[in-house]
Parts: sequence; C-alpha cells; structure tokens
Amino acid sequence: MNIVIVDDDILVANALKTILEADKELRVAEIGADGSDAVSLYRKCKPDVLLMDIRMKNMSGLDASEQILKEFPEARILLLTTFSDDEYIVKALKLGAKGYLLKQDYTSIIPAIRAVCTGQTVFGTEIMSRIPGLLKKNTDFDYENYDIGSREYEIITLVAEGLSNREIAEHLYLSEGTVRNYLSSILDKLQLRDRTQLAVFYYQHR
Repeated sequence: MNIVIVDDDILVANALKTILEADKELRVAEIGADGSDAVSLYRKCKPDVLLMDIRMKNMSGLDASEQILKEFPEARILLLTTFSDDEYIVKALKLGAKGYLLKQDYTSIIPAIRAVCTGQTVFGTEIMSRIPGLLKKNTDFDYENYDIGSREYEIITLVAEGLSNREIAEHLYLSEGTVRNYLSSILDKLQLRDRTQLAVFYYQHR
C-alpha cells in the first residue's frame, strides 16, 4: 500500500514514515508539509491512503481534504491531529474523510490504514458517540420525499448506530448482499458518498 504523509512538523512526518515502513506492506511514497503539498502530491501519487495533519500553515488539512475529495471522490483520507476538536470532527465527517485519529495513539495508525483500505471508516467509539450532540438537527425532513421506505430507513438508523453490514443483516434477518443493495440504493437516493456521510445525514435530519 502506498501512503502519502503530510505534516508541517518534519520530525513527526519522519517518525510516522519510520512507524509505517516497519510494516513491509506499507510504503511511504512522499512527504509534504502543508495542505497545498497534499493536493499536488495526491494528484501525483494517487496513494492508497493520505495521512494528513489538520492544523498546518498556508492550507489546513481540512481545506486540502475538501479540494482533493471534489477532484477525487474516492480518496481515502485519514486526518491525524493532536486536537479532539468538535468543529474539526464535524467538518471531517461532512467532507467525507475516512478517519480522524489522534497523534497520541500511534498504535492505532497502521490498523486504521488497513481498515480504511478495506472500505471502513475510522473515527473511534468516543468520537462517534459525540456525533449526535455535535450535529445540528432538522426535524422537518421527510425521507418519503426521497423515496426512502420503512426498511431502508431502518437500515439508515442501524448504520448511524455503527453496525456493520453483517450485523445489520443478522438484526434484520437479511443476507449481507441484500443489505449492500439496500445501502447502495439509499446512498444513491440521498446523493451521499458512503456510510459515514449517511450517519451524519441521519443525525442532522433526525
């Protein structure tokens, strides 16, 4: 797996490179120092995962994420920061970042990269539990206007609770394939990118 690291602290960036390349399956293709580097390096390398700091000079990791995801909607971006800031978490979720990690927890970085490469999102139980209180609610929203039926709404609520496709299938006595089909249809109807954005959407419109 090819990784691009972007952090304005060169010591941190090199430490991350050392940690990642201790795993023989990971290779750090490039290192950048700010958000503008992230955009140009993503275009150049098309990495499997972009591991990026949030607070940086010139262009932040969040601004870079927004620009990259507009150009490359399938980009896998893991945001890495020392700050568990509510505003950062909400914006990261809304943008469609695949994860939000704290620098202090170095042991979680490689497992998070592997999880993201298999299609998962990595925000952690603590952060996910805070989401309902962080997101503004809109009680006037009507799912029926988007042709969302009762079974689809049930799946949306279970996704928002953090259940995997397998767990949803067991809960609703469906096959995983059927759950995947439902989820694909829901995302299409609501014009959302992935299950993380779907969870955010649910809490915003509950």
